[in-house]
Order: sequence, then structure tokens, then C-alpha cells
Amino acid sequence: MANKSPWVTPLKKLPASLRPIVSMQEKHFGAVLNPTRWWGRLPWLFWLVALFIGFLERRGAKIDAVTRSLVMTRVSQRCCCEFCIDANSLRLAERSGSMEKVLAVANWEEETLFSERERTALAYADAMTATPPCVSDELKAALKTHYDEKALTELTALVAFQNLSARFNAALDIPAQGLCVPAAGKRPHV
Repeated sequence: MANKSPWVTPLKKLPASLRPIVSMQEKHFGAVLNPTRWWGRLPWLFWLVALFIGFLERRGAKIDAVTRSLVMTRVSQRCCCEFCIDANSLRLAERSGSMEKVLAVANWEEETLFSERERTALAYADAMTATPPCVSDELKAALKTHYDEKALTELTALVAFQNLSARFNAALDIPAQGLCVPAAGKRPHV
């Protein structure tokens, strides 16, 4: 992935209303995450986006944490979002306990380390991320064998959210941060 210069410049100073998000990012990652410097122009919309993903990532989520990270990483790859690949790969490595699934998710169809439930979620992520979305009847049937309707709704919302995030970041050329995928001159977080 080539580092590009953003064509919309990041904010140097963020609005005070984002202080809670900024503090959490600095505590967890040691820095403000790159997208915050672009979303900061629309702080209330950013809060809505943060609350949306916060709900999908809650402890009682219907989709397990590893599957959520697999799906988010896969959508990030499909949308060519450097920052999202970096951040979601870090989360997948943390949640799965190794880099094995991180390195395999790009070629998940040929890999054997994913469960049938994970494979179905990854196929759904690919189908939903296609333009236009193309979810076959066979895939719908497979999804219903692994997920109830509430879980399917959450999985659909998660894929849709990650498409929003990845397409926003990719369109604005928001760079990777070196959290998991090395950025120029940076050691990964994992």
C-alpha cells in the first residue's frame, strides 16, 4: 500500500466536544487515531458514528468478537482502506490471539482455519460490499443456519457500518497508523 498525501487536510486542533473520544484513543493507542482528525469537522456526526460502532461492539453483541473483527478486516480490504486494514487487523490479532487469521483473511476462501460460521459471515461481507450488493439465495440459506434474525440484523449493520467507515477513510486517503500494519518509520502496535 502506497502512502498518499490526503487531499483534504486533517485537523491539527480537535473540537473540545471530542475530548472523551480523544482521551480514550490516547490511552488505548498512545495517539489520536487518524480518522478523528477528519471526522472532527463534524463532531456530532462523529459521536453518532462512535455510538453506532460502540453498540455493535458491546459485550452482549449477537456476533462474537473474532467474527466481528474478521468481517471488519475483510470489508476494509475490499474497500482498500489503509487505515481500516491497519486498525481492524490489530483488533483481529488481539481477539484471535495471533496473526494467523489476520494473514489469512484476504484469501479466506482457500484457507482452512476458519469455521463454517466464520466463512459464512465472510461470504456475506464480500456479497454486501460488492457494488451492487449481491446476496444469493444460497448464501441467505447458509446465514440462517448459523445466525438467528437478530444476529443477522447485527451482522448486516456491522458490514454496513464498516463499509461507511472504510469508504469514508479510503476516499479521503486517510493513512494507516502503524497499529498492526507497519507505517513508514513506525513499529506496529501488536
